[in-house]
Amino acid sequence: MTINVSNGFTRRGLLGAFAATAVTAAPLFMNAPAFARGAGDIRRIRMYSGRTGESIDTIYWIEGDYIPEVLKEINSFMRDWRSGDTVKMDPRNLDIMAASHRLMDVSEPYMLLSGFRSAKTNAMLRSKSSGVAKNSLHMKGQAADLRLSSRSVGQMAKAASACSAGGVGRYSRSNFVHMDCGPVRSWGG
Repeated sequence: MTINVSNGFTRRGLLGAFAATAVTAAPLFMNAPAFARGAGDIRRIRMYSGRTGESIDTIYWIEGDYIPEVLKEINSFMRDWRSGDTVKMDPRNLDIMAASHRLMDVSEPYMLLSGFRSAKTNAMLRSKSSGVAKNSLHMKGQAADLRLSSRSVGQMAKAASACSAGGVGRYSRSNFVHMDCGPVRSWGG
């Protein structure tokens, strides 16, 4: 299943909107946090899930605003695939993910390993691994575990850390990076 949200936006319309607002928005944009500037004037997220077979490639922010309908689609995509439970994902984490993706200059979509986790799922994973936090930000919709086949864990972690906007966990043996919008910190190897 492919989720491709456009909400009536066409490429020409988006480019026109960008061109029309680029000059007037520039001063405001320059005052934005560094990680948000890295995400771009038009923010796009591209992911697929090997667990569900779904993919998403969508613009979720334009002209200084998040697109509520698109955020709902992203919430559904990033659901706990074990239980089907959803939560409102924190858009700040999407910004970190999008900014990191742009910094890596890659067109490949992220492989989403874990987005939202219900408390039950988190407890089950915690019972099997010491690397799962008891109060994981996954349970608040503030974290994602991601992989790219074209970039190393080190490259992904470096891009996410450059955002200086949240937590970055390197899981080299499992080949993924954890990105969250919690306190700035890093761990793993």
